[in-house]
Amino acid sequence: MKKMTILATVSLAGISWSTSLLADSDYITLASTTSTENSGLFSAIIPAFTDATGVEVRVVAVGTGQAFEIARRGDADSLLVHDTAGEEQFIADGYATERLDIMYNDFVIVGPSDDPAGISSSESVKDAFTRIAESEFPFASRGDDSGTHRAELRLWEDAGITPQGEWYRELGSGMGPTLNTAAGMNAYSFSDRATWVAFENPQDLTLLFEGDNVLFNQYGSLLISAEQHPYLKHDLAAQWHHWLVSEEGQQAIADFEVNGQQLFFPNAE
Repeated sequence: MKKMTILATVSLAGISWSTSLLADSDYITLASTTSTENSGLFSAIIPAFTDATGVEVRVVAVGTGQAFEIARRGDADSLLVHDTAGEEQFIADGYATERLDIMYNDFVIVGPSDDPAGISSSESVKDAFTRIAESEFPFASRGDDSGTHRAELRLWEDAGITPQGEWYRELGSGMGPTLNTAAGMNAYSFSDRATWVAFENPQDLTLLFEGDNVLFNQYGSLLISAEQHPYLKHDLAAQWHHWLVSEEGQQAIADFEVNGQQLFFPNAE
């Protein structure tokens, strides 16, 4: 019998599910980040994986903190996020058995084109964050325990700043909605480059700061522990995990572009 595939997108409690409802069980549920989904990466590379293996992938696109929680509960077969320290702790806690570097890009700071805090001339991200805090010009933060939010908080800490007050707006939303809010407020914001490049409503926002080494943004794939969650589709998840680091998977990632710009750089060992 020919396999029937029905594509659908479901929104539940603010979580975006890119689903493929199949007539059989040849699929996995992948908990991952909004940056990989919103940028269009998964739409570009998952069909190649499915063609090679016959396995469909349903993506649950949330912040990294939520992705960890979904995987911790056993509600996902696979995990792909961007918080290396959190990923290593996830393994140490017994929820995953292996982590592999998959790809990287970087974070950027965007803001009003007139740059009232003057961050475009900053020599470091520490200097840029200090200028924003001292100017008290609005800053829109994801505030959602995502990998991007965790990275942002580490940078504030490194700058010796506890961001608070009227100027610092914690939104509790994904990267796309945060950028929309920043555009509407004409505020500064901290973004992964992929979502920024794919963002279609910048209004007066522009990229103002980039290039500091501490803005490096590594993505990793994790194998969920069969001991913790024996009922998951571990064999199928392992196919996805190892395809990502294969020559074919790494090339698919490298080939993905938006507006002629490569957004993710494969770096599997």
